[in-house]
Amino acid sequence: MYLNTQIANDIYYVGVNDRIKHKFENMFPLPYGVSYNSYLIVDEKVALIDTVEVSFGDIFIEKIQSQLKDRSIDYLIINHMEPDHSGSITQLRKYYPNVTLVGNKKTLEMVNGYYGLDDNTLEIKDGDTLSLGRHKLTFYLTPMVHWPETMMTYDKTEKVLFSGDAFGCFGTLDGGVLDTEINLDKYWDEMYRYYANIVGKYGSPVQKALQKLTPLDFQTICSTHGPVWTKYASKTIDIYDQLSRYEGKEGVVIVYGSMYGNTEKMAEAVAQGLVQKGIKNVVMHNVAKSDPSFILSDIFKYKGLIIGSPTYTNELHPEIDALIKKIETRQIKDRVFGYFGSFSWAGVVTKRLAEFGEKMNWEVLEDAPEEKMGLKKEKYLACVQIGKKMAERL
Repeated sequence: MYLNTQIANDIYYVGVNDRIKHKFENMFPLPYGVSYNSYLIVDEKVALIDTVEVSFGDIFIEKIQSQLKDRSIDYLIINHMEPDHSGSITQLRKYYPNVTLVGNKKTLEMVNGYYGLDDNTLEIKDGDTLSLGRHKLTFYLTPMVHWPETMMTYDKTEKVLFSGDAFGCFGTLDGGVLDTEINLDKYWDEMYRYYANIVGKYGSPVQKALQKLTPLDFQTICSTHGPVWTKYASKTIDIYDQLSRYEGKEGVVIVYGSMYGNTEKMAEAVAQGLVQKGIKNVVMHNVAKSDPSFILSDIFKYKGLIIGSPTYTNELHPEIDALIKKIETRQIKDRVFGYFGSFSWAGVVTKRLAEFGEKMNWEVLEDAPEEKMGLKKEKYLACVQIGKKMAERL
């Protein structure tokens, strides 16, 4: 027996928590776990909004049955087809064989492609509506936020927006569901990390989606990950607006690789220069220790980025090389970029990092220091100066 949290009149939370998985999509660490959110609207007709990851299907069905008792589900509204939200569709059909699958054209193609289901479906288009009785639902297509089929569902009756992955974050829901009943400290940073790694590349589609949502009068946001946003709904929209415009806060991320400690000394000197010129938000990441998902989160958060690397087999440090490819993939815009390097017998990294900065169309600071072997006074002071230059620019 489950006591499902009531979100609004006739709307209930029936999602689940995953405290088992180590990495989301087998890539991104989950120190606080993750929730898979699903919602029931119980009216003259019953609608379920999205499902959950398949391994939690049994708990999911039990939560639905606890709420509905002997009632059936009329509609499954599929806002997003990623398997962590669609994985239980097949199991749901076994318990509720007459449920109508509601989605746009691309969604229904994916339902067939993933699960071989093409019967009892309802194809909707942008702006279409569906009445459940008292509740009137309107569908808004939001392609590439962050898959091509993604959409959002707006319940005008209760002013609730079911937003799919948008406005979501990592982190399980530990007892509470609404933002007003839980400590939100961990979720804000996890929202940045979620956006940077999952949505990051798609700033333009996010902006288009935000413009489409502007006329809607919604007071509650029900995402597929993280808390239900009520009191802080506007804050989550502001964060997504800022991130999708690639608007970095005042601060600098220093990322470095160091095999023997010499490049790390250079990074420390750069940080000193930043602080001497008044920059307080200085975040340092050693790529040998920091997971790339956390580094990318900070790069999205702050305006300045400085990368340091030793030469390794006539190339960049392998972890630095992997990181800049991740940055390129996400097409992060509008950063101020500095760099430095070290080598033992042949130096190439400053040239490689300069090419990277130019490829990203960033503002690139000049006079990057590159030290041969151990760090000496002249290059130490040059590293301090790079920090000061960045601070002056910011």
